[in-house]
Amino acid sequence: MNVTIWNEFRHEKKNEMVAEIYPGGIHGAIASFLEEEHKISTATLDEPEHGLTEDVLNQTDVLIWWGHIAHHEVEDAVVARVHKRVLEGMGLIVLHSGHFSKIFKSLMGTSCDLKWREADEKERLWVVSPSHPIAEGIDEHFELEKEEMYGEHFDIPDPDEIIFLSWFQGGEVFRSGCTFNRGNGRIFYFRPGHETFPTYKDNNVQRVIQNAVKWAAPTKRNVPVYGNAKALEPVPGQSK
Repeated sequence: MNVTIWNEFRHEKKNEMVAEIYPGGIHGAIASFLEEEHKISTATLDEPEHGLTEDVLNQTDVLIWWGHIAHHEVEDAVVARVHKRVLEGMGLIVLHSGHFSKIFKSLMGTSCDLKWREADEKERLWVVSPSHPIAEGIDEHFELEKEEMYGEHFDIPDPDEIIFLSWFQGGEVFRSGCTFNRGNGRIFYFRPGHETFPTYKDNNVQRVIQNAVKWAAPTKRNVPVYGNAKALEPVPGQSK
């Protein structure tokens, strides 16, 4: 499967703490635990067309998206290109602060806003859909020692499925693993991943993303045909 990992790649260049945790970039860290099973390519914000040319997207089965401080710099034409590919069947996995990306908001049709707090809090993620393939291999819950808090209300449409529900040390809860279908494409939003914590080195987080890539893969079928259609059988009174 062809997986493209898109990362803003700004924090790693500006913040020594982030650079120390992810010396190869967040995209590099994610690639490291997916490359054994998939053909991986990466793309970043400052590349021409943000690295997401038509050729790249046409060859991508699943796109993983991480962004934070420069959502506004993503060109609308590229967002429209990604949006079109999702509707055609490309899978999309949106991580952490990607909830505020142009592409996620355009696919959701809402503000995608939420409460947040940076206080190095423990996060406990509960599996609320244990039979779902994205939760395969995950115990009934797992914990991250330190993470940024995201809290409800999360302004998204009702998810098709909620896989994980987070509880934070400060008391908030959050729908932290949600699936959506848009057109022929599958979307998975996964909350953990603040840049100043080694979240993507956690075995459970890695397993969830590995599972999600497989789940979001395009189905092997033709895209539906839309528009004016001829009748399959004779219709009384209809001209030939």
